[in-house]
Amino acid sequence: MADGRTDSCSFSCPDDIQTTHLSLKLCVDFDTHIVHGVVRLYLRAARDTPSLVLDTKDLQIKTVTACDGPASFSLRPAHPALGSALEITLSPALNRDETVEVEIVYETSPSSLALQWLTPEQTAGKKFPYLFSQCQAIHCRCMVPCQDTPSVKSTYDAQVSVPSGMVALMSAIRDGRDPDPCDAQRTVFKFKQPVVIPSCLLALAVGALESRKIGPRSYVWSEKDMVDKAAFEFAETEKILQVAECLVGKYVWRSYDLLVLPPSFPYGGMENPCMTFVTPTLIVGDRSLAGVVSHEISHSWTGNLVTNKNWEHFWLNEGHTMYLERLIDGKMLGEPLRQLDAIEGWNTLKGSVKVFGEQNPLTNLIPNLDGIDPDDAFSSVPYEKGFALLFYLEQLLGGPEVFVGFVKSYIDKFAYQSVTSEDWKSHLYEYFKDKNHLLENVDWKGWFYSPGMPPVQPKYDTSLADACLKLVDRWIKAGEEDLHAFGPADLQDMHSKQVIYFLGELLQAQEEQTPPPFSVKHVQMMQQAYNLNDVTNYEIRFRWLCLCLQAKWENAIPLALRMVTEQGRMKYIRPLYRSLYSFEKARAEAIATFRRSSSTMHPITVQMVTKDLHLVASD
Repeated sequence: MADGRTDSCSFSCPDDIQTTHLSLKLCVDFDTHIVHGVVRLYLRAARDTPSLVLDTKDLQIKTVTACDGPASFSLRPAHPALGSALEITLSPALNRDETVEVEIVYETSPSSLALQWLTPEQTAGKKFPYLFSQCQAIHCRCMVPCQDTPSVKSTYDAQVSVPSGMVALMSAIRDGRDPDPCDAQRTVFKFKQPVVIPSCLLALAVGALESRKIGPRSYVWSEKDMVDKAAFEFAETEKILQVAECLVGKYVWRSYDLLVLPPSFPYGGMENPCMTFVTPTLIVGDRSLAGVVSHEISHSWTGNLVTNKNWEHFWLNEGHTMYLERLIDGKMLGEPLRQLDAIEGWNTLKGSVKVFGEQNPLTNLIPNLDGIDPDDAFSSVPYEKGFALLFYLEQLLGGPEVFVGFVKSYIDKFAYQSVTSEDWKSHLYEYFKDKNHLLENVDWKGWFYSPGMPPVQPKYDTSLADACLKLVDRWIKAGEEDLHAFGPADLQDMHSKQVIYFLGELLQAQEEQTPPPFSVKHVQMMQQAYNLNDVTNYEIRFRWLCLCLQAKWENAIPLALRMVTEQGRMKYIRPLYRSLYSFEKARAEAIATFRRSSSTMHPITVQMVTKDLHLVASD
């Protein structure tokens, strides 16, 4: 972009001037749902520039100073997704390589998309309120005026004032606490992040939190009622870290803590440096969903250390992280389970392509996001299409032992930087210079810029999938007179990942075949055989309920409505709400349930489910 912008989702111009450090002072006000902030930005000019442009959204800008003197500023008209550009006049103008400090006093909005405020009644302990942030993809501008683009990475320090009795955590190293000198009823928590990060990884949580030590560099944090269960669930965190280090090198972030958030958290996990946020849907008592931790730990290298330059190259973060996650799980659980996960990932990708449409450009691995809210483009495509490309290249270029060497080399070369797909591709050719003839036969245009499924499907070891597919085939071919032949022994020797795959295959068949193979009688007998209504594993329960709704089993409606209200993970509630909407007998109740519960949901989730239920925003 000729104007100094490198990211269509940001107004900032990092080719002109870049942030090198942020210093934050935040005061969290639970009564007004406002964060009062002072941010000091340390910047360096990349070329001569008379002004600084920052991203903001729904912020009240009170004062701006530059070089310790008042600076004139203006807010441009608001864009519905991107917010308002804050333009600050620098006087005198900066010459190339000169530095400047800019300080901004501001307030957030009570309806900030980056922040969710919970009342005491919405928490486990029922005594204290709770606050947590979600800045990815472009919501940091709702919390801090900044260059809100992953092309800019900086260090930061922070001081956060909260009511006494509460704990503040951030995506940084904890650096002590002091009484608030301005208010004896408050405590100031201090943080420092010495490793450069993009704005989307700035994170804050405040609540009545406790911790348990789960490893030499790890604590798990949660409300009191959940913390011991969380400590059990994530007891293998250090082992996962060590396996990851053996694969791709030293962990540079010093500490690796986990915070189990309240149920409304919209994602499985968020890879905030030093403090991964995770959903409580992982707490199932058997460590069967620890793959999410493998995923978030992997982000410490791919996504956090090496970062996509803008959101069109998001697959560089998520595709590589899926690849590392599955390598880690393969080392810990066995290669056949890695292969099964890869097969399940391909099926997940097919589901996303179907939802978006096979010709939808948002199913490109590198989509054009000009004028598009990245939240609207969010799906499994960058995760699973990106993984499929890397898995295909692994097989093409010599196997996992060979290809992981490239991944480590990519991380070493681009550590602490933000990169594009062309940067990645150039390094791939450089690393495999003796195999360029193989790379020249890759359909790069098809992989990067064509919608729908990839041009090539990788090969898989189907040893664990075959048993699942045989059971799927039995169920699909069974007439109603044959349904009594199924029983608990069918699943007895299966790993939970196999049960997930089995249900996913049945769901896919139900959605794709005409007529659908499953009747109400089928799901009734499956419940009788396997008692899936009582399963606590959310991955299994989610697929089971979607299958029941697709089969039009009315008894599943209250179970699905309970699942969409007891937790807020978008991976589960969006497909469930779409399935409820498609089931005519469930539609009105689904809409009514959403309207009743939306005030307890994360604002990003509300925004997306509103679209899934074909409601207008005011509804």
